Amino acid sequence: MKVRKAVIPVAGLGTRFLPATKAIPKEMLTIVDRPTIQYIVEEVVSSGVEQIIFITSEGKSAIENHFDYNFHLDSVLKEKNKTALGKELDEISNLIDIVSVRQKKPLGLGHAIWTARHVIGNEPFMVCLGDDLVLSDIPCAKQMLDLFHDVGESIVAVKRVPQDQTYQYGIVEGEANGRERTFKVSRMVEKPAPGTTDSDLAIIGRYILMPEIFDILSTTTPGHGGEIQLTDALLALSKAREMYAYEFRGIRYDAGDKFGYLQAILAYGIRHPELGEDLIAHIQEIAETL
Repeated sequence: MKVRKAVIPVAGLGTRFLPATKAIPKEMLTIVDRPTIQYIVEEVVSSGVEQIIFITSEGKSAIENHFDYNFHLDSVLKEKNKTALGKELDEISNLIDIVSVRQKKPLGLGHAIWTARHVIGNEPFMVCLGDDLVLSDIPCAKQMLDLFHDVGESIVAVKRVPQDQTYQYGIVEGEANGRERTFKVSRMVEKPAPGTTDSDLAIIGRYILMPEIFDILSTTTPGHGGEIQLTDALLALSKAREMYAYEFRGIRYDAGDKFGYLQAILAYGIRHPELGEDLIAHIQEIAETL
């Protein structure tokens, strides 16, 4: 089986970034010179996925517009002989086939993924959260797809977190299965109370899921926060068939958090081919004054 499609939920209100996100989707906030969502889409494209399904809501049209062709802007750039910039924008509009599905009620991540069921059909698919950035030599999505080719089962990406932070994440318990950085899932819990798990494997925003997850989500009752939690459905799926947790190689930045967003700007900025050296020098100059 090949993973051809990726679901990217972008329906959230982005309240942690208000007032900046009052009129702008949080996924369109800029990391250096491109919106956060573009990094996610480029990761998926470079990993070999063929189609993206955006799960949207009211006020998110700017995301779709960003990946669409803009005739007026293209004409202006041609008139001003800005061919390089025009070529870059043309490449963005032709990155990948994109479908949008509206999540009509804010019922949580599990519900958002369930709304993509008719577009996905009966095949495995990837899920990438729109504000989770992973900086790595090999795209995180590609690492997971390579593992999927071996195991042929659902995979959740995980990273190790301090024990006093596990309550902020979905946590996976499992045993190493002989494959590098891979664990067979035995239990999952959403934002566990302190002392209720010894695991430090936290789920981050990358998943490969088997299509059976849709039937499970359709009967999943609201959990933590009164929302349909994906973690609850994943636990049920892991009991029905094997599931793996993969400790990906790379650094994850939570661009949906203010501090994580600033960290991402610095991390991507110092690696920028045009701005990197100057930014590093500026950071060093500031550090000397602190």
